[in-house]
This record gives sequence, C-alpha cells and structure tokens, in this order.
Amino acid sequence: KQWYQRRVRGINLSSVMPVAAPEPAPPVAAPAAEGGEQQNSWKNILWRFATMYIMMSVIPSFLRGGNNSSGNNVGPGKLAPGQASNMWPAGTQFELFVYSSPNEDFSLSNSSLVHVFPSLTMGEWYDGPEKNGARTHQSIIPATTELQNNGSLFLHIVAVRNDGKINSLHPDYNDKDVVVLSKQWTRFKKRKVQAKTNLLTGESSTSQEGVIDGEVISYWHPNITISFLDDQRVWSTSQAIPPPFDKWVIIDPIEMQYKPILYINDYWELASDMFPVNSTVDALPLSITYSPISIFYFQIYEAQKMQKDWNKMLGVGEASEEENDIVKRTMMETNPVILGLTIVVSLIHTVFEFLAFKNDIQFWKSRQSLEGLSVRSILFNIFTQLIVVLYVLDNDTNTMVVISVCVGLCIEFWKITKVMDVSVDFANPWLGIIPRLSVQDKSSYAESPTKEYDRLAFKYLSWVLTPLLVGYAVYSLLYEEHRGWYSWTLNMCYGYLLMFGFIMMTPQLFINYKMKSVAHLPWRMLTYKALNTFIDDLFAFVIKMPTLYRLGCFRDDIIFFIYLYQRYVYREDPNRVNEFGTSGAHPDGVPVDAEVDGEGTGKLPEPKAVEDKKNE
Repeated sequence: KQWYQRRVRGINLSSVMPVAAPEPAPPVAAPAAEGGEQQNSWKNILWRFATMYIMMSVIPSFLRGGNNSSGNNVGPGKLAPGQASNMWPAGTQFELFVYSSPNEDFSLSNSSLVHVFPSLTMGEWYDGPEKNGARTHQSIIPATTELQNNGSLFLHIVAVRNDGKINSLHPDYNDKDVVVLSKQWTRFKKRKVQAKTNLLTGESSTSQEGVIDGEVISYWHPNITISFLDDQRVWSTSQAIPPPFDKWVIIDPIEMQYKPILYINDYWELASDMFPVNSTVDALPLSITYSPISIFYFQIYEAQKMQKDWNKMLGVGEASEEENDIVKRTMMETNPVILGLTIVVSLIHTVFEFLAFKNDIQFWKSRQSLEGLSVRSILFNIFTQLIVVLYVLDNDTNTMVVISVCVGLCIEFWKITKVMDVSVDFANPWLGIIPRLSVQDKSSYAESPTKEYDRLAFKYLSWVLTPLLVGYAVYSLLYEEHRGWYSWTLNMCYGYLLMFGFIMMTPQLFINYKMKSVAHLPWRMLTYKALNTFIDDLFAFVIKMPTLYRLGCFRDDIIFFIYLYQRYVYREDPNRVNEFGTSGAHPDGVPVDAEVDGEGTGKLPEPKAVEDKKNE
C-alpha cells in the first residue's frame, strides 16, 4: 500500500482507512449486493474505474507537483500586463487549522479548534512522517444534543501564512495571509431499512424500535482529506479561465493575484463508513489528513463531480453507493498489476461474449438435426432465465442489467422455435376465440435415441435435484428473512439455481456418453463461453463477493473439462455428420439420401441404390 501510495501522487490512502463507528449506532446502508447481482453487474463496475486507473498509471509526467508547469509560469517581478500570479509562491511556510462550528460562516467566536498542522510548506511533496508530504491526525468531536437531533456541523479549514493573523479583528490582519474553506460535514440522507422478517416467526433481526424507512436523518463520515493545490501558473485576465479552475480561481483586479486553492478531496470517501448521528452517539471520530495535490488529480476529481452534475441535468441514472464503494475499494485494495491485467482481460471478455452470442445464434439458426442435443435443457433454461428476470425486477438493480437479462430471456424463447415445431391452431381455439398454440417435438429429435436419453438424464437428475430443492427451501424458510412469500419464492429459486444450477448441464454429458459422440455440440460457442468462465474466475478474486459465488465460478470449469475429456475419448469420425449437415468425408454436404444411423454417422448408399431412388 505504501508503494501504491507513492506511485499515485495526490491520492492519500490513509484518508479512506475506515475509522470504527460507535458500537450502538444502527446500520446505515442496505446490505451488500447479492452474489447474483454482482454476477450481472461486474462489468459495469470494472468499466467505471478502468478509465481512471489507466490515466493514473500511464501518465507519469503528471505524478509530481513540480511537473505542473503549463508554460505560463514566470518568475516574480516578470509578469506581463494583464496577468495574475499566485499570492503564495512555492516554498511559502504556513499552518493549517481545522475548526468545527454549527454555523456556515467561519468565526473564531463560535468555532472550536479541532487540530492544527504546523510548519507546512507550499509545494513540498517529500516531507512528513512517511516522506510523501502527508500528515494524519485522529480527533474526537463531542456530539452535542443539537447534533443528536439532526443538527448540522460545519468544518472550517483555515490556512495561515507564517506571521499571519487568523483573527480578522487583529490590527495586523491581512486577508492575503489567510485562506478559508468551509464545508458541511454532516450529511442528510434517507434511512434505508430492509423490511425483512422471518415468515414463520414474524421476527426480524434488522428491525429497530422507532426507526422509519425513508426518514431523513444526519450522518457522519469519519475521514477528511485536505489538500493544497500545487499550482504556480499565471492566468491572463483577458481570457476566460477554463473549467474546473473557473470555480476556484478568483483574481484580485488590483493586486493582480489569486489565492491558492484549498481543496477537500472527498472522492475516496466510502458510503459504508458513514453512520447516523443519534442519541446513542456521544463522540464523533474524525481522521484528518493533509496532503498536497497536483493539477492532474485535481482535474480528475473535479471532472467526476462535473459528470455527476451533467447526469443529473440529463436525467441519466447514477451508480448506487454500493457500486461506487466497490469501485473505490477495488482500486485501493487490489495490486496495481492485477488491476491493470483485469482491465485488459475485461476487454477480451467482451469480445468473447460477443463471439459466443454470434456463434450461438448461428448454430441454432442453421441447425438441421437435433440428434444428440438436449431439448429439455433448453426448455429448462427458459425457466431459469425467467427466474433471473423476476429476481432482478424484485430487487433494486441497474437498468442495463435488467435489459441484458430480458434480452437473454427473449433469445431463449427464440430457441424454442428452432428445437420444436411451433404453430398456431386456428381450428381449435380456446373458448372459441383465442387461437391455440401447438408445440410438438421435431422429427429429428422424436425419432432418434436422443429423446429417450434426454428423458433418462432428467429422470436421474430429478432424483438428485428434488431433495436438494426441498432441503434448500426449508432452510431458507427457517433461517432467512424475506419481504414476503413472493420474495421468498424468488430468492429460494434464485439461490438454488446459483448453487446447483450447474447440474443442469449434466444431461448433455449423459447424452454424449450414450451416443459416444460430441460432434453435435456447438464447440465454438462452448469454447468462447469457457474462456469467459475462466475470466470470471479472475474477477471472482478481484471483486469483493460472497465465498459461495467464488466457489460457484469453478463449477462451470469442471463441466467444461468433462466436455473436453469426452471430446478426447470419443474420437472424430470423418463420416459423422455435424450440425451443419457436413462431414469430414463430404465437406460440401452429405447427400440428402444418405442414411444416418443412431450414432449420428452418415452412411452413403451404394451407387446402384442411388440410381434406383433417382429412377423412382
């Protein structure tokens, strides 16, 4: 972490180290995302921090405050007319005071001193205990009765040049010697209460007396990072100051100078560290960190704020607090090499996912025979995909995730038209009005041994799955809490599929074993999905998620290795017809009058027999 901290200048990890909240304080945020939701949204999370991490790692020229020169820096006394310089040149000695007050405007009469950082130097990056320009202090602020009843508390950050006076009433007070930045540190948010109870007993482990869901209360964050922008550039008064500096640089038209930018870096604050301020909280912990910041990182953090403002203006939905915390924790806790590798691999994963989708559609679109394929597995996939759609709709899930699972459900329905004969029967309508939907097995599936093998596979599978389903349903009903019976049904089915869904891939293994062949499988699609599964294994160790889901990522690997073993055992037959109606012996296509045996081997008839059929 120390190496990473020195590597990315301007980011002080100590500011985000969690400070323990008082024990009696109730929880603030909703529970962490379920494993299934993380499974669907990991790419959204990775893409969000990919751009920032690349900028932080690939552009080393901006990693030091001394490299901030943009070509406009000039020495003292050499300013051209109409140019403004920093009031505090590099090397200026100053002190940093942190005050707390219930008032928004700073005044010594109504503020309490929290801490002082003495002997600081403007633009110094290599002093301090760790020689990185940073200093940290742990403070405690008493919680007054007003604060315990949704009161507000402001933090006033005051930087004073040496020999300067902080009291504005002092006769030697000079406004150029003092820089003040104020910010309200109590946050007001709606309380999230998970209304879950045990459906049998009616008890809830998360319910609290007097707690109302959606109630607006004050929260406290125990970390603050204060930074001085190391910027000695000269700004021209004849030109507009570009954003984001236009909000911070205020030029004195008489002195032709501007005050240095004092900045509170709250980007690395975690929402999970905040806790409500109520009657059970007597003291508020505050970890104060001072660290210089370069122009590059200042622009990055301000760009993130501008993006949020634009999203609000355009009505674009933002990521949840849980997703933001996952992004920040991943960047802070993951090794930079592994994180960079993960970003690159995520791009490859997207390509493989597209190729798997393309080949899956192509396989079923051009499939002429269903021999060797498990139709019941496809029908069961519709049920599983429907459960996933209902589950994400029942929970607060990202819109993109909802769209993706709905598209997957539509594809599964489309596959029905390829594996079964679907038609509309107008001759025998329901209730004499509604046309009847007719669904029948295709002849290539019904007249081959595949249908019997498929039935046997699901028969044996039901002997294993039924006890597991009953046992998991009883466990979920006895020991877990739910919002209602509908929520229990969805959570039970989804959790069951998450743990044991991989077993549904075994009927195809059984059919392959019975037919002693794997030529009927869509190997291109399986290969791309297997590669994505291996990539998911990498993500399982990078992104924080439940251990059960991490183990679940390896289950599909086992199934694919069994597929590979079957491919090795059941050698290729040049006369066997593949899913495209061709074979190794006849790459242009097997003649339509060729006889296909139960094993899927295309046997060409004798020339005389062919001639007889043509005559007929």
